[in-house]
Amino acid sequence: MKIVLFAALLPCLATAFAPTAFTSSPARIVSSSIRANYQSTPLRSSVLLQAANGDSDVNGFEKKKIIVLGGDGFCGWPTSLHLSDKGHDVVVVDNLSRRNIDTELGCDSLTPIKSPEVRVQAWKEVTGKDMKFVNLDVAKEYDLLVQLIKEEKPDAIVHFAEQRAAPYSMKSSKAKRYTVDNNVGGSNNLCCAVIDAELDVHIVHLGTMGVYGYGTSGGEIPEGYIDVTLPGGRQSNILHPAYPGSVYHATKCLDALLWQFYQKNDQLRITDLHQGIVWGTNTPQTIKDERLVNRFDYDGDYGTVLNRFLMQGAMGVPLTVYGTGGQTRGFIHITDTARCIEIAINNPPAKGDRVEIFNQIAETRRVRDIAALVAEMTGVKVNNIPNPRQEAAENELDVSNRKFCNLGLDPITLDTGLFDEVTQIVKKYKDRCDPTKILPASFWNKKRAEECADLDPTSVKIDEAEESKVEIQA
Repeated sequence: MKIVLFAALLPCLATAFAPTAFTSSPARIVSSSIRANYQSTPLRSSVLLQAANGDSDVNGFEKKKIIVLGGDGFCGWPTSLHLSDKGHDVVVVDNLSRRNIDTELGCDSLTPIKSPEVRVQAWKEVTGKDMKFVNLDVAKEYDLLVQLIKEEKPDAIVHFAEQRAAPYSMKSSKAKRYTVDNNVGGSNNLCCAVIDAELDVHIVHLGTMGVYGYGTSGGEIPEGYIDVTLPGGRQSNILHPAYPGSVYHATKCLDALLWQFYQKNDQLRITDLHQGIVWGTNTPQTIKDERLVNRFDYDGDYGTVLNRFLMQGAMGVPLTVYGTGGQTRGFIHITDTARCIEIAINNPPAKGDRVEIFNQIAETRRVRDIAALVAEMTGVKVNNIPNPRQEAAENELDVSNRKFCNLGLDPITLDTGLFDEVTQIVKKYKDRCDPTKILPASFWNKKRAEECADLDPTSVKIDEAEESKVEIQA
């Protein structure tokens, strides 16, 4: 069979801060470096190992063709490599919009990422495995999308091809409109293209935990569907109510409704993955060659919170905590993102089944607790600044992640060992960092912008003395 990934426009701490308990068995705590974790991952059972590794049954591996939409992005690129490394036939599709946004914002990835063509060739040289790259805009080039699906006949299409940053989606009216047009239009085009291609293709979409809101369920957030009591005492199980916190999150909620419709109307097989905040940069595949390195975003628009803290700590820059830091969020390592995509591909819903939904997170942590750990590790100060976001100052978050754990995922959790990975990257590429891009540059509304008016991007300086201390500790 075949798998196609479309990656497009779309953060690991000490036990001193215990994570919110999940309903699944406790997650493994990483006590050594990430590299050591790559080399040796505990296995639960032969059956679950096959589920995680892509085996169709106990008799052997089933190769698939997979199209990865948005395969050049932060999550899409390492996922594409992971699937190829497992033996699948991968087609990387991207319109390079994220690279264009780098130019727009005047801020490049901290890591010097190569062109898609160089990346694919490097993967061939290092592993002997072929991957194809196709430059295509999923939201605008519909006929080419249909043609691609007809020609490749994928078993699965992984959909990362969306503008992935909440702050960027709130930057301006132009950014809001672009995010809606690109994200919702692209998802609708994908469904229509699969129907027009007349193929039974499994769509795997990367969504977000933000569709649920944060702490609005009054208890544990279930995986996609929630039991309710309707008037008259009638019991039902419905799609969890949407509670988006940005235009980006709103597009993911609209995506969810599109999945529901096309499953009901056209019996499309769809899996929606509600992912937490991603941290880390490299995976076992991206560290094979410098030309394969994943992107590392540190700016106020695209840098995820833990990666931003770790970079700031390594550079001797005070940690930028928004408001009280009482926001509780779900986290997942970039390596587990790729592993979860693979598990979802290997466990598709049957034709006619409702949309399958997984909560794709490893654990939950409060932002100020993460900041305190990084500050203790690096010796830098914590700087509480006005919050550019319209959100609750404090929230609890209890999330179910039973499904992936039951299918064999043994998640990487926040641990001080992760610091080695990010410290090495920051030290290696520190000269590429523009400290003026660290503070938030997008604000949810006029009131938030006024509250943040005194923030001066040029005031952020790299502390060479603190940076040296971090290097010695590392």
